[in-house]
Amino acid sequence: MIVRIQDSLYSLMSVLRSADLRDIIDILIVSFFIYKAIKIAKETRAEQLLKGIVVLLVAYLLAQIIGLRSVKFLLGTIMTSGLVVVVILFQPELRRILERVGRAKMPFASAETGSESWESAIPIIVEAVDNLAKTCTGALIVLEQQTHLGEQIATGVWMNAEPSVELFGNIFFVKTPLHDSAVIMRDGKILAGACFLPKPQKEELIATHLGSRHRAAIGMSEVSDAIIIVVSEETGTVSIAENGQLSRGFSHERLTEFLREKLLPEEPTERKSSFVRANLFKGGSKHE
Repeated sequence: MIVRIQDSLYSLMSVLRSADLRDIIDILIVSFFIYKAIKIAKETRAEQLLKGIVVLLVAYLLAQIIGLRSVKFLLGTIMTSGLVVVVILFQPELRRILERVGRAKMPFASAETGSESWESAIPIIVEAVDNLAKTCTGALIVLEQQTHLGEQIATGVWMNAEPSVELFGNIFFVKTPLHDSAVIMRDGKILAGACFLPKPQKEELIATHLGSRHRAAIGMSEVSDAIIIVVSEETGTVSIAENGQLSRGFSHERLTEFLREKLLPEEPTERKSSFVRANLFKGGSKHE
C-alpha cells in the first residue's frame, strides 16, 4: 500500500514538472466550471448528488490504491451505469443549470432592451401594488427579463396593454375572471393575464402556511430569471420571488428601489443596495 501511494505521488510530481502554460489554463478552466456547477447546485437535490459522487470517487480511489479489486469493479460499474439514472432523476436540476448557462450575459452583449419602458412602468406597478396591498387584494405580477415566458403566456388571455393603476385594479378585482392567476409583463407592457405558473420544484421545503400564489411565484422564479411580485390576499404583505427565493415585507420605497435596480441596469451603482432575504416562515395563507 505504501509503495502504491509513493508511486502515485511520484506520478503527480512528474506531471506537475512537465506542465506548461496551456496545462495551467486547462486546469483553471475546468476548476471554474466545477466551481460554477457546485454554486448552481447549492441548496438543491443536486447538492446531495454531488456529495454522493464525491464519496463514490474517494471510495473508488481508495479501493484502487489498496488493491480491492472486487470493490473497485463494483464501484466502477455503479458510476458507469449510474450516469443514465442521474440524468433521469435530476432532470429538473440539470434543466435549471442549462437555463442559467443560457441566460448568462456575454461580455460583448448589448444593453438590455426595454429599459425606457420599464422606467415609466415602475411607478405605476408600485402604486398599483400599494393599492392592492391596502385592500388585501391578492395579486401575482410577473416581470419577464431575458427568459421569454411563451409557455406561460399561452395559458392566459392576450392583452398587450399599456399598464395603469386602474387596469391592475380591474384585473385583480375579486369578481373578475382574470383575478385568480398571474399577469405577465414584458418591456414595461402587460402582455397577458390569467396565466398559470409552474409549481415549485422544491415544494417540500416551502413553509406550509404559504399559499398558492407564493408557491406559484417561487416555481416561476426557479425556471426563469423573471421577477415575481406577490400581494397576499390574507395580510396584504408584498413579496418578491427571484431565483427560487422569496423575500417578504416590501414597502413602497423598497419595492421601487428593488425594481429600479433589477430592471434599469444603467443606473449608477451608488443607487443600488442589498436586500435581506426574508424567512419563508413569515405570514401567508394556504388559500392565497
